[in-house]
Amino acid sequence: MRRILVVGVTGAGKSTLARAVGRRLDVPCHEMDALYFTGPGWAVNGELTETVARLAAGPSWIVDSLGYPEVRDLLWERADTVLWLDYPRRVVMPRVLRRSLRRTVTRESLFGGNRETWAGWFSREHPAWWAWSQHAGRRREIERRTRDPRFAPLRTLRFPRPGATAEWLRSL
Repeated sequence: MRRILVVGVTGAGKSTLARAVGRRLDVPCHEMDALYFTGPGWAVNGELTETVARLAAGPSWIVDSLGYPEVRDLLWERADTVLWLDYPRRVVMPRVLRRSLRRTVTRESLFGGNRETWAGWFSREHPAWWAWSQHAGRRREIERRTRDPRFAPLRTLRFPRPGATAEWLRSL
């Protein structure tokens, strides 16, 4: 376990798990959103593919994402392990709502110096809307990839509930 993808729907806890695993295994952890959003106004990294290709060529890394479409296959082809947080909506939605509320109230600086705003809550791009609307589709995409023969060498650990994830992490 040296090249790890932590996947799941928005709000599942991918970044939190990725950091914890990274500390235990002494493997560098990378937030996909920090690689993707590089400036104000949610500016997108024009060199994302090159950035991720360099990262993926390394001997060890953890990325907390299924991957944006332009780098998804690259990450899945280079990974050796997938940790899948396969949690139901009833678990992820309260997490997303609490996190977004905290970020909005505290004006927490996010990727590229961006912030969640009150006005953003009315956008279909807001994490809460995104988590709700993309939940089923994201799960299907991950399921499809874990069964895809191209990615057969991947070791996939699927966690259906947070308790199972915590138990596995303690055993690591």
